[in-house]
Amino acid sequence: QVQLVESGGGLVQPGGSLRLSCAASGFTFSSVPMAWYRRAPGKEREWVARIWNHGGGETYVDSVKGRFTISRDNAMSTVYLQMNSLKPEDTAVYYCNRALAPYNYWGQGTQVTVSS
Repeated sequence: QVQLVESGGGLVQPGGSLRLSCAASGFTFSSVPMAWYRRAPGKEREWVARIWNHGGGETYVDSVKGRFTISRDNAMSTVYLQMNSLKPEDTAVYYCNRALAPYNYWGQGTQVTVSS
């Protein structure tokens, strides 16, 4: 069955950086476009970034363009999100899942808190 395990979150000051990782299993990772999503307190989950199955085609929500970079390692079945110049409004639980049509299964996510 699909499993998604996110890691790498934490508490960081504004302007800081974090690198999130998501280890995937239970499906053919290299055949699936992947994305990062986030849910901020009191808000709906939103899509943040996506990447096509063999890399390339990186696309970002406007609020993170120029600050976040999505990448993937198909040999490791892992997708990454490098987050730079973090802002308090980036505070959220971050999740990975299939892009465009997420699986019903969601991992536990990883908490990112940006605060001084």
